[in-house]
Amino acid sequence: MENGQQDRKEGWERELLEKLAFASLEESRKARRWGIFFKIFIAVYLIIVLLIMQSGTWGEKALASRYTALVDLDGEISAESNANADNIIQGLRDAFEAKAAVGVILQANSPGGSPVQSAYIYDEILRLREKYPDKPLYAVIGDVCASGCYYAVAAADKIYASPASIVGSIGVLMDGFGLWTA
Repeated sequence: MENGQQDRKEGWERELLEKLAFASLEESRKARRWGIFFKIFIAVYLIIVLLIMQSGTWGEKALASRYTALVDLDGEISAESNANADNIIQGLRDAFEAKAAVGVILQANSPGGSPVQSAYIYDEILRLREKYPDKPLYAVIGDVCASGCYYAVAAADKIYASPASIVGSIGVLMDGFGLWTA
């Protein structure tokens, strides 16, 4: 009788341990399933948000609804430099064409340079101001804006400079051989 009771006692403990082990295993499976579900849910959510932000104007509005575009004219204006007409004109076009840009600032710091390159920039500023009359263009001068630089920024709506900035010096000095004809 003692053996029968002992078998029952051992069987009961074993049965309880098996139930606890299986319950723990089932709980781990449920937790893992929920973890996988939430990871997939968050990944899909993030992908959808990124796709929406990249698609068209809603993404632009979400990141920055309105801003002022900045175009940098820095250094000598020449066909070989970074401050050539093609680079400056492309920057101006991008700034004016941006729907979220409410204005354009042309930050100028140049001793001048090629009159032809400067004329291209000047003409493009006039064309863009006519095409986008509601988008103002302000020139902000750093240390120097002389010669061709001043020629280029003269097409801006307003020009701002520090009292210590060197501004102006438009013109041509032509030296001759001293031959006078009458």
